[in-house]
Amino acid sequence: MKEIDVTGKKRNETGKKASKLLRKEGLIPCNLYGEAKDENGQPQALSFVVSMKELRKIVYTPHIYVINLIIDGESHTAIMKELQFHPVTDALLHVDFYEINDQKPITIGIPVKLTGLAQGVRDGGRMNLSVRKLNVTAKYQDIPEHLDIDVTNLTIGKSIKVGELSFEGLELATSKDVVVCSIKATRKSAAAAANADSNA
Repeated sequence: MKEIDVTGKKRNETGKKASKLLRKEGLIPCNLYGEAKDENGQPQALSFVVSMKELRKIVYTPHIYVINLIIDGESHTAIMKELQFHPVTDALLHVDFYEINDQKPITIGIPVKLTGLAQGVRDGGRMNLSVRKLNVTAKYQDIPEHLDIDVTNLTIGKSIKVGELSFEGLELATSKDVVVCSIKATRKSAAAAANADSNA
C-alpha cells in the first residue's frame, strides 16, 4: 500500500453549527478511532480538522493509502474508514479514520484488477465486472494496492466467484458466493456459435 502524509489540527468545538462554520473555511471535520476506549468501553474518537486541499489527495483517487496523520505535531498511522458526502451537492462533509499498527490485522476493501484477455471475450462475449473491490484481512504492510485476477481461461456464460480465489498472506473477507466477474453472451457471440453449429 502507498503511504501519504496528511496534516490536521485538533478541534474542541463539535456539533452541527461548529462543523458548518469549519466547512465554510475549507476545513473538514474528522474523527480518528483506535485503541482508546471511554468509561463504557466504547471506542473513543479524537476529533480534528483537515483542509479540503489535504483531503482531496486521498479521497478523489483510486489508490488506497496508509495515512500518516499528523495532528498538532503528533503522528498516527491510519486508514480512511468512512466518508460522508452531502446527498444533494456531493460535497465532502466528514471523514472517519481508523488507527492501525503493524501487529494487528485490518479489514479493508482492495480494488480488483482483471489480467489477461478472456477466451469468452475473444469469442465475442462481454466481460462484466460485478465488484470493484474485495474485502481482505491482513496486517497493513502485507496488503497490496490491487488484487490481480487472471481471466484468460474464462469462457462465455462462466463466472469467477470469491470462493475460487486465493492470495498469499491475505484472508478474503467478502462472502465466497459473491461473483467477481462473468462473461455474458452477446448477439455477435450467439451468431458465431450458431454458425459454428451449422457448419459442424
